[in-house]
Amino acid sequence: MTINYAQAREAMVEQQVRPWDVLDVRVLETLSRLPREAFVPEVHRALAYADIELPLGHGQKMMKPVVEGRTLQALAIQPDEEVLEIGTGSGYLSACLGALARDVVSLEIVPDLAAAARSRLDATGLGTNVRIETADALHYATERRFDAVCVTGAVAEVPAQFLQWLRPGGRLFVVRGRSPVMEAVLVRNDVNAARIDSLFETDLPYLTGAAPAPQFVF
Repeated sequence: MTINYAQAREAMVEQQVRPWDVLDVRVLETLSRLPREAFVPEVHRALAYADIELPLGHGQKMMKPVVEGRTLQALAIQPDEEVLEIGTGSGYLSACLGALARDVVSLEIVPDLAAAARSRLDATGLGTNVRIETADALHYATERRFDAVCVTGAVAEVPAQFLQWLRPGGRLFVVRGRSPVMEAVLVRNDVNAARIDSLFETDLPYLTGAAPAPQFVF
């Protein structure tokens, strides 16, 4: 059976993403245009536009399309902005960020995933403005500051350095808390203090090293 991916992509946008209050025209256009199937492991390609997380190997998963849509909408990335992505994964969200922003740096802790994402970006001709670095975000150091930071894995608590990478007025999207009920938040680096907006509840795998310490029950 041959899958009509263009049709599946349109259905994903109209039946999953838009009904979940993703109404940003640039985000919807990006999701409608980019070939998500090209970033999905071959064995799961038929499920590229299904409303489920997809395994990427190494304990990592690709977020549901609705969560990707909400993430992109929350960050409200402008064409002249620079973005830091923490957790490249498949490279699909990196491509979406690249379509919306001027420049993207994406950190991936697993070398195999970083290499696979780079090859997918190159094969699709997307992400010419996306640089992937193999690095552990929890021990990453840079003097560079970004307009937006997009974290694709959960954290128990938001690490302080994630906020330090923001320019004044910058935005951080992150999912925090304890599984199975986590909260997606947008943190704004306002002049006087960080402002946190709660967005929605979800449940994502933790970034490597960012899971909460186990709680012992006696």
